[in-house]
Amino acid sequence: MSIFKSSFKPIALILFVIIFFSTLQAKNLNKFNEGSYVSDYFSGILLLNDNQYNDSYIFLKKLDGLEASHLNYSSKYLYSLVNLGKFNEAFNYSKKLEERKLDNFESDLITGVYYLKNNNHDLAQKYFLKLKNRKSSSVLNNFVSNALLNWLSLKNLDLNIAQNKINAIDSRFENLKDIQNVFLHCFYKSEKTEFFFEELVLNQKIDFSRYNYFYAAHLINIGKIEKAKKILIYSLELYPRNLLLNQYKLDLNNGKHEKNFNCQNLPDIVAEIFYITANALSSQDVYTFSNFYLNLSKYLNNDFYSLNTLLAENFYKTDNFTKAKKIYKEMSKQGEAFFWYSAKQNAKIFIKEGKKEKALKLITNTYEKLSEKNIYETFDYATFLKNNDQFEDSIKLYTEIIKKIKKDHPLYPKVKDGRGVAYERIGEWDKAEKDLLSSLDSSPDQAYVINYLAYSWIEQGVKVEESLKMLEKANNLKSNDPYIIDSLGWALFKLKRYEDAKHYLQLAVKLMPSDPIVNDHYGDVLWKSGNKIQARYYWSYVLNLEDTEKDLKNNIKNKLILGL
Repeated sequence: MSIFKSSFKPIALILFVIIFFSTLQAKNLNKFNEGSYVSDYFSGILLLNDNQYNDSYIFLKKLDGLEASHLNYSSKYLYSLVNLGKFNEAFNYSKKLEERKLDNFESDLITGVYYLKNNNHDLAQKYFLKLKNRKSSSVLNNFVSNALLNWLSLKNLDLNIAQNKINAIDSRFENLKDIQNVFLHCFYKSEKTEFFFEELVLNQKIDFSRYNYFYAAHLINIGKIEKAKKILIYSLELYPRNLLLNQYKLDLNNGKHEKNFNCQNLPDIVAEIFYITANALSSQDVYTFSNFYLNLSKYLNNDFYSLNTLLAENFYKTDNFTKAKKIYKEMSKQGEAFFWYSAKQNAKIFIKEGKKEKALKLITNTYEKLSEKNIYETFDYATFLKNNDQFEDSIKLYTEIIKKIKKDHPLYPKVKDGRGVAYERIGEWDKAEKDLLSSLDSSPDQAYVINYLAYSWIEQGVKVEESLKMLEKANNLKSNDPYIIDSLGWALFKLKRYEDAKHYLQLAVKLMPSDPIVNDHYGDVLWKSGNKIQARYYWSYVLNLEDTEKDLKNNIKNKLILGL
């Protein structure tokens, strides 16, 4: 398959070539004006942006020397090297750039990190100072450069002065300031370390659940193992889904407490700063740069295996499934919590790849191998089965959970919803209705449960007025959700309020232009509104959609002949 995206327009290629040559110095044009050089650079950049780092590296490596005339080349090449884990090669190339006075933000960062890793703090500080003086246009890069220089300056400072430096960071990074303050007290072995940890993790406004792990790790490092266990138990009551905490609890219960993070070790702290940066970039869908900072983090603290969860997630989000599966396979060896998590993620990938049977086999075999199955693991398994048409098996598991929990348990409305949907899909509507109502009784503001129940009533031709009111509530809870908007329009259609229905169904089509049911509904309301030619256009369109089910196709064929 071609590495070039089919959607990449020829005009973009022309613009790229113009920009490429405009950044080359005239004296170097003879070397790099051949089509093969342009092609190699273009291919390397596209592959880098698509997170295909090995292939990107192959193309960009051919252009050695281009950094002298094309400023962006060296940065792109360094991204490829770091994201491939070729850190020594990245360091050597960065030093080469420095010798030729072509160093940049990335090369200074890599050089400083290299010296930090090798405990040469004076040289690391030198390069982090250069980094700060560059004043990148990126807010996150500026945060990183300031943070790195602050931490490398600590050896000559007392705690109060060091804390003032941390507190002076950009007010936009208030949460990051709180995290660094905790690590600062731990680094200085302050008596207030535990106080600051507790103040951080008990914050009700921000989810700092991850830092319960670091708190517990700190307690382990100073010999307070029982207190660490209590912290984990308490934090898991609040955050029962936290993968890192679940695995650490299992490890401690089994007498394992490997020291893969120590807040008195400077590289470990800097690694966490890089992780925070990588996580922020990932949340903005900037995956290449996220992976760059993430791999810097792994270089400094490769023992902290949970960093791979974000790396695998980044590959998953960019459809690099082979790389994601490879990481999940390695993660599965790190303990039972990671074993289950990796199986769920790989099963999701198999579903996306159209390998449903393989996904079901993997998730079932893994679930059966778990030594202890808690209600959350059972819920995940039941939901996976339900979502993949194994309704009877999912109902059995949902029922098991309901017998173990009380109505005020946070899982209760979700379990009732899941079982209700499964009952509806096998035609046991009375049981389904009872479960869905019970779910809403427990948690009334579940927009999607409201939608499912109301739409089911509408399809049965019952409680349509009540359904409309419920859907108006759901639409307020989840504005611009196409499924809820479609249901709202369909309720109005059933009440023969065709003009109102047309407004909502037209919006639903705009939001989900390839959904068969939404387009069919819009066709129906067009017909009832007197726009019969347009109605037939939309019905015909549904017939050509890949996801249109056989029954719907047959129904539409009749409508094309007879109308409504």
